[in-house]
Amino acid sequence: MDADDTTPVPPPGCPAHGSGGRVPLYGPEFAADPQAYYGFLRHYGPAAPVELAPGVEATLVTDYATALQLLQDSGTFRKDARRWRAFNEGKVGPDSPVAPLLAYRPNCMFADGADHLRLRQAVTDSMARVDTRRLSRSTEQISGYLISQFGARGSADLLGDYAKQLPLFVFNELFGCPADIGDRVLFGISGMFDGVNADKATAVLFQAVGELVALKRSRPGDDVTSWLMQHQAQLTDEEMVHQLALLLGAGAEPLRNLIGNTLHRLLTHDRYAREGGLIDEALDDTLWENPPMSNYAPHYPATDVEFAGQHLQAGDLVLVSFAAANTGPALQATRQAGSNRAHLAWSAGPHACPSKEPARHITVSAIENLFNHLPDLRLAVPEDSLSWRRGPFHRALAALPARFTPVQPDRGADRAEGPAPAEAPGEPARRPERVGRWSQFLNWLTR
Repeated sequence: MDADDTTPVPPPGCPAHGSGGRVPLYGPEFAADPQAYYGFLRHYGPAAPVELAPGVEATLVTDYATALQLLQDSGTFRKDARRWRAFNEGKVGPDSPVAPLLAYRPNCMFADGADHLRLRQAVTDSMARVDTRRLSRSTEQISGYLISQFGARGSADLLGDYAKQLPLFVFNELFGCPADIGDRVLFGISGMFDGVNADKATAVLFQAVGELVALKRSRPGDDVTSWLMQHQAQLTDEEMVHQLALLLGAGAEPLRNLIGNTLHRLLTHDRYAREGGLIDEALDDTLWENPPMSNYAPHYPATDVEFAGQHLQAGDLVLVSFAAANTGPALQATRQAGSNRAHLAWSAGPHACPSKEPARHITVSAIENLFNHLPDLRLAVPEDSLSWRRGPFHRALAALPARFTPVQPDRGADRAEGPAPAEAPGEPARRPERVGRWSQFLNWLTR
């Protein structure tokens, strides 16, 4: 499609004409080539009408400057999802596939004004206390454990066997989860995002986090849960549960995708290997061109408003396309000028990601350690045979098959500098074998 064309042409397979003119972001065609869709959407101007799931309408901001304007204008655009007009009118039901990531929860992501400032400050201050050396040791230790599970095979799915699991394990350690609670946290988060028994998984997660809060009230530790609880914001138990569930869930899925997408880039672009790895550069290039959350940041106009060439009613759903904004023509000069971190992958404004530095640190450490153990890591299938998971919000591979020379990792070396496993005070260091993944890791540590 030429840049000078004035008539937008839908990308191949795009059923926009059957969606009331709205462009659907949920089919296999969109998952296979989202950039073709973003190119089409730019013909509408800085924002375009889209459909997130059958019957779920939204306006998607695709322009960088317009996205910044929206993200920084908390007076015109609000985050409280109880304003969502289509949901309130019954046009979108709680059983919609996009409802789990859009429906209101009492946490800082869906709060405005003073409530947001209070909750957000507690989260930001608590995450700022995470020590990078401890984070590195924990990530390397967990990485070593995961590699020990598949290293002798000579092949692995780097997504399912590694990128998907590592963030959950790291967060369990940071948040001070003992064995039984940690097992259920892993089950809950995995189930919520994989769409398998999502209702049960959500219930299990909130039950486990509730027990974690009760445990830390009586026996605080050196962990994010305890720091959040001790913050001057004086969060209630209910507020604690919802902030922790947000941090665990909203952190795990994007971080899993960030590790996976960065590994994909390293394995499919020879120049990184030729120039000595350059993991940090590959990470930044991924955040620019293949961000793990491609379309999100839900907002709602407080009143009827004209914005980006669109007439919006109060309570209309408006999203930001980080992927489209990052790759728009206006940004090419910025990247060429060397501003390699001016992208919007972490969002911007008062609701920007509060954990971007830990996320970067975990990603780099996880990938460095993987290549240190498996230096000849290579893609096991042709790149064009890889498939991407469907959905309007994320950019995520379904699998990342790889091959390498089989290894027997040195478990003792992996364990040497790591933190002690999270325990309830008074619990013996060596526990009987359990079947949950977090328990298996803790047992592995103590052997």
